Amino acid sequence: MTTATTSQETPSPQQDSPVVVSEARGLERLTGYSRSLRSSEGGGKVPASARRGRPRLVTTYAADQALLNTPAKRWWTLAAVVVAFIAPFFLARDLLLLFSLAMTFAIAGIGLNLLTGYAGQISLGHPFFMAIGAYTAAVVAGKPGSVVWGLELDLSIALIAAAIVPAIIGLIVAPLAVRVRGLYLAVLTLGLLMLGEQLFKQWTSLTGGSGVGRGVAQPVLFGSDLSVRYAVGPVIINKDISLYLICLVLLIGLGVMARNLARSRTGRSFAAVRDRDIAAEIMGVNLLRTKTLAFMLSSAFAGVAGALMSMLIGRIAPEQWNIFLAIQMLAVIVIGGVATVTGSLIGAAFVVLLPRVLEWLAPYLPFVSGSAGGGLINVFQLETLLFGALIIVFLTLEPRGLFGLWYRVRTYFKAWPFSY
Repeated sequence: MTTATTSQETPSPQQDSPVVVSEARGLERLTGYSRSLRSSEGGGKVPASARRGRPRLVTTYAADQALLNTPAKRWWTLAAVVVAFIAPFFLARDLLLLFSLAMTFAIAGIGLNLLTGYAGQISLGHPFFMAIGAYTAAVVAGKPGSVVWGLELDLSIALIAAAIVPAIIGLIVAPLAVRVRGLYLAVLTLGLLMLGEQLFKQWTSLTGGSGVGRGVAQPVLFGSDLSVRYAVGPVIINKDISLYLICLVLLIGLGVMARNLARSRTGRSFAAVRDRDIAAEIMGVNLLRTKTLAFMLSSAFAGVAGALMSMLIGRIAPEQWNIFLAIQMLAVIVIGGVATVTGSLIGAAFVVLLPRVLEWLAPYLPFVSGSAGGGLINVFQLETLLFGALIIVFLTLEPRGLFGLWYRVRTYFKAWPFSY
């Protein structure tokens, strides 16, 4: 009996028949699944000595999709953040204001990139939502006047409200916008911008009226009045530095949020809708929910940017939120790079700093008015012409903007002297 029972037992893996072993090996070759990569057997790991000098070598999807997936990116990002926090203590007041304004443009550009770059929904109504955020912050944290409203609450509450209120309005507008696309969507959002401009001119209790304007939110954060100079150890911090640091912290936080969103399932849904919305819907992507979420997020980013921009300017009027600001926002993402957070940073710096560079160059350009020999156009007209020309050039020759140029140069030197 013992002999019979033993002969009926299931053979061990080491005693598998040659046919079973051959089929298993064939299956591994077809599927690409190797026993050497099974985690239970210690496979799938590359020694540190093999990775040295090869920062792009990854062995997991998580490492490939990491926010900073190479040591160079991590070190350069750390250096850029450190320099950004130290810079305001060495910059002149006018340059400090320009860099702060560039950061607000970058926040607005990231929001527009989520809508236009990632989700593929063209919008020219971004200044409308920036104005909503600016006026919301002014009402919540501003001083009341004889005509305008003001609650004099903390700036932290004002910034949160400046994101929530535009997002709600974006939620209301989104069902109308998602019914059209392409040129029709651009015209619809342009009409929204024109409608908002007229509304702001007539609503004097909110905006102060046309040609008059109103004050902005008071810089009182967590009970501390930032308009007063104060010392942190040996460092003296004034209002301009405080606003710069607030803009920098919000830019870093919102930039990381947008980058993580782009890597998530929601970001992949945005890209699917952008590339082919009908195919995305067939695959199970809810178009209404995806486009509405893109409008809400973009509006919230625009509201925060508008609130910060109004505080930097010092006084806001309905005429400021016009079509030219919409063109500047479009130039930020097109010149910097569509569907890239880094491109929004580069484009914002380019758009904000370009007028200052043109002012420096104006005395040496004979065709610009104000130079020694007179001129045909002024600096503002030259700036507008350059924006239009650069948008055309980048759309036709380099759709990924300055970020795309930087990526090409980096790739060339990484592969040099080879061409692949």
